Amino acid sequence: MDAFDLLDELEARGEEALRPIFLVTGEEGFLVDEVVRKLQKVCSIGGLAGFNEDRFMAGEAHVDTVLASARSVPMMAKRRFVLVRSVERWESRSDDGEGATSKASKAASALDRLAAYAADPAPTAVLVLVASKLHAQRKIVTAAKKGGFIVQCDPLKRGEPAPWLMARAKRVGNPLPRDVAEHIADLVGSDLGALADALERLSLFVGPGATITEDAVSAMIAPVRNAAMWTLTDAICARDLVKTLRVMGELEIGRGAELPTLGAIASSVRKMVHFADHIAAGNNAQAAAEAAGLPPFKARDMERAFKNLPKGTLGRWMELCAQTDVDLKGGARRGSKAVLEGMILSMCAASPSGRAH
Repeated sequence: MDAFDLLDELEARGEEALRPIFLVTGEEGFLVDEVVRKLQKVCSIGGLAGFNEDRFMAGEAHVDTVLASARSVPMMAKRRFVLVRSVERWESRSDDGEGATSKASKAASALDRLAAYAADPAPTAVLVLVASKLHAQRKIVTAAKKGGFIVQCDPLKRGEPAPWLMARAKRVGNPLPRDVAEHIADLVGSDLGALADALERLSLFVGPGATITEDAVSAMIAPVRNAAMWTLTDAICARDLVKTLRVMGELEIGRGAELPTLGAIASSVRKMVHFADHIAAGNNAQAAAEAAGLPPFKARDMERAFKNLPKGTLGRWMELCAQTDVDLKGGARRGSKAVLEGMILSMCAASPSGRAH
């Protein structure tokens, strides 16, 4: 099952959504931790917090110790909560051949014993097994899929961060308009931990019940307002160096704000790339702008700018943004402000001749 589905089910049904065993897999660590916290919270309902809990690390604890804990009778509570992290440490690539080492054989038997336990789990425990990744043919994995107790914690896909932000903001009581959510996602990326941190800061900034606005994003995450960023983008697209430098001066980018500013510029460039792709696919300017996440009023301006940009410009700009990101994070000896200004000057520089992209 999807991790978000499980979280919703736990929120709606509480203890009724619990199972004797869960296999939580995936590389989105923030989501894994949310699932574990929610399972622990629901599992402890009606008991003393922490009194019937055991937490283990695979490879450091023996599987027999884990299973003994799961089979132990809870004290003054309905059930025990048993957590095992890094279960992939009990997996070995070398245990499939005839010449497997004794250590590899033990690793295989540990996973097989978990699978055997899953076939007849203790009804008074919730055993949570956490693994970043396990081979799909493992007995515990096939049992989890068949039994419906596998929980997938995968990174968000393109287009998913904004709806996730909006839903989370609603839960904490701060309305978040979609265009502002998309702007946050463009600046922060798709990492759930970073998105949650940004939303928490914004929620504290605007106060209980208040709407999260673009001004709040500019104050707490990006030093440049979205409208001002498009003014800068227009100047760069026109390769108007004088106007570009004037706009840069008006933005008054402070020390430490260079990396977020780069994020805002890179966000605009990415949207232009998506816009160009949709135009090339035959969409009109309005449809292309909507699909790319551009403001509707920018559709015609962007269409004209796109037609006037020399061949390869957008790709070159993406490369410049990527290199500048490396430089701002310690890859260059120059100061951060000089690095950012150098990138913008390069973006304004003459590009190879031609009109196609």
